[in-house]
Amino acid sequence: MRRRTRRSYNSYGTRGPRKIWKVLLGILIVIALIAGWGAWKVFTPYQPDETAAAALAEVADAVKVNEQEHWVGFEPAKRSGAGVILYPGALVKPESYAPLARRLAEKGHHVIIAKMPLNLALISPDLANEVLKAYPKEAFVIGGHSLGGVMAARYAAAHPDQVKGVFFLASYPDNKGNLKDKNLPVISLLGSDDGVVQMENVQSGRTYLPANTLYFTVEGGNHAQFGSYGVQKGDNPAKISAAEQWNQTVTALQDWMKESVDVASKNQ
Repeated sequence: MRRRTRRSYNSYGTRGPRKIWKVLLGILIVIALIAGWGAWKVFTPYQPDETAAAALAEVADAVKVNEQEHWVGFEPAKRSGAGVILYPGALVKPESYAPLARRLAEKGHHVIIAKMPLNLALISPDLANEVLKAYPKEAFVIGGHSLGGVMAARYAAAHPDQVKGVFFLASYPDNKGNLKDKNLPVISLLGSDDGVVQMENVQSGRTYLPANTLYFTVEGGNHAQFGSYGVQKGDNPAKISAAEQWNQTVTALQDWMKESVDVASKNQ
C-alpha cells in the first residue's frame, strides 16, 4: 500500500515566497495610498470664494480682467501710478486676490497676480521677469502675501533696478531678500489678529529692511483676509470684514506709492 506523503513548502518552494510578496505588495499599496492622500491634503490649494469669483467675472469699463498663462491681470482704462505685481501666499490660488486687485485697479494701478507652479512662489520666484518683458514701458512695484512676499523680496533684492518698490502683506524678507541697502521704498502691512505669520520671523525680518520702511497695521485684520479664500488653518477670526481689510490695504498701498514710489521714480 502506497503511503501518501505530505507536500511541504519551505523557503525552497514557491508557495511561501509568493505569499510573502503578496503581503509586501499589499503593504506597499496601503503606504502609497496613505502617502498620496497626505500629499493631496498638504498640496490642495485654498480656492477663491464667491466674492473672488464675482470680482473676476465683473464686467466694467474701468477695469479689464486679462488672464494669461502665467498671471491674471487687472488693467485699468486709465493708468495712474505704478503697476503692481503680486505673488500669492503658499497654496493659495491666484484668483483669490481678485477683490484686492480690482480695488487697486479701480484706483488706476495695473495689477498682475502671478500664477505660481503648484501654487508655491518658492518654485518660480523670478516669474516677475515675464511680466516685465510683457510690459516693458510700465513701472512696477512687487510684493506678496505670506510666502509670496518672501519670494518677491528675493526677486527685488536680486533685481533692484527692475522694480520701483516692495510691499509685504503679512510677510517679511529673509537673508536672500535683504533690501536694507537696495534704495527701494518698502511698506509692510500686517493684520493685528493674524494667527498664521510667525511674529519672530517678522521681527527678525526687519533687520533686512531699510530704515525708512513704512509699517502699517490693519486693526482687526487677520492673515487670510488679504485674499478671499475663506478660513485659513491656524488663523484667528478677523474683527473687521474682508471688504474693510481690502479697503485699508488699498488705501495704505496707494498712499505709499504716491508718497514714496512715484516721488522716488521722478527723482531718478
